[in-house]
Amino acid sequence: MKTFELIATTTFGIESVVRREVEELGYDVHHVTDGKITYIGDVEAIVLSNLWLRSADRVLLKMGEFEARTFTELFDQTIELPWEHWITPKAKFTVNGKSVKSDLFSISDCQAIVKKAIVKRLQKHYDIEWFEETGPEYTVEVSLLKNIATLTIDTTGKDGLHKRGYRKHTVEAPIKETLAAALLQISYWKKGRIFYDPFCGSGTFPIEAAMIAKNIAPGLHRSFASCAWPQIPRDLWDELREEAQESIDEKEKPSIYASDIDRNTILNARENAAAADVGEYIQFFTKPLHKTSLPHGDYGFVFCNPPYGERIGQQKQVIRLHKDLRTLLDTNPTWALYTITASTNFEKEYGKKANKKRKLFNGRIPVTFYQYFGPTPPKTDKK
Repeated sequence: MKTFELIATTTFGIESVVRREVEELGYDVHHVTDGKITYIGDVEAIVLSNLWLRSADRVLLKMGEFEARTFTELFDQTIELPWEHWITPKAKFTVNGKSVKSDLFSISDCQAIVKKAIVKRLQKHYDIEWFEETGPEYTVEVSLLKNIATLTIDTTGKDGLHKRGYRKHTVEAPIKETLAAALLQISYWKKGRIFYDPFCGSGTFPIEAAMIAKNIAPGLHRSFASCAWPQIPRDLWDELREEAQESIDEKEKPSIYASDIDRNTILNARENAAAADVGEYIQFFTKPLHKTSLPHGDYGFVFCNPPYGERIGQQKQVIRLHKDLRTLLDTNPTWALYTITASTNFEKEYGKKANKKRKLFNGRIPVTFYQYFGPTPPKTDKK
């Protein structure tokens, strides 16, 4: 089967997680740069990547990469690429663009030049002058970075991979599903360990944890732009979706708990969990942090995205939450804490330095992922 380069885009700071996910699918990673993992795959890789990558934002098909300092160079090299291999005579295609530290800084002009070159190439190949644009949709992106143009076609579509399809209700300042999945994989949490989110909001952390524990493919219940591409057989999509369905671990019963101070928020989170087919594995309840307690059991994990003072609560209230969080964790020293927050003084307010920190972005908000590992559970005697 013919292979080509694919690019899994991701949030800055979690490239290593996406790289591991790509390699676990069985594909060779070509190179890793900020926000991009480039690897070699075939049409099956397009399907599997969209179905199974938990932490990537999109899966792009790389058409070409070259230096372009002038519009003439951009046009001449774009028209040489084999667009007819993917874009059909009746296809509807658009061109998006971005430019960073490049001579060609006018994004609209770059988009127009690239589209003109592609149209010229397709007109010559198909021997037609006018395109009906009634067929499948293709989104081309021209990305210029330091005068290097990378041209891709988006296999994922309008909605990025974080749109799992289960989040029917959302809250203010939610965490993206893809970022939540990445943070879970960065941590030492594994299925079989107790999981608790005391600020669950729309339920993203506990839902993603349940999907990981049950081995549910994140893209199982949604469609992608490339589903309509004739180059990828419909039977292949059906076959790999069926395999994903069969790979769900029906025997696994994860211990996952989630709470929030607002009753309506909990009702909405329950609906989201049900939409993700994990509702029966998450115990939701309504309770403020200072009145809650850790679920029964040792060596559990608290995973949370507390309110950010800048966007939701007043700063004094946020500080109080951080202190209450410490009080909660002190009730059982075997538990670990993983929290993502925009508060720059979290360690001081929590009263303890983290074992590890990681700078990230939640959307456009700079945040820090604080990791308090907790003790390692004693090994059990296999005999």
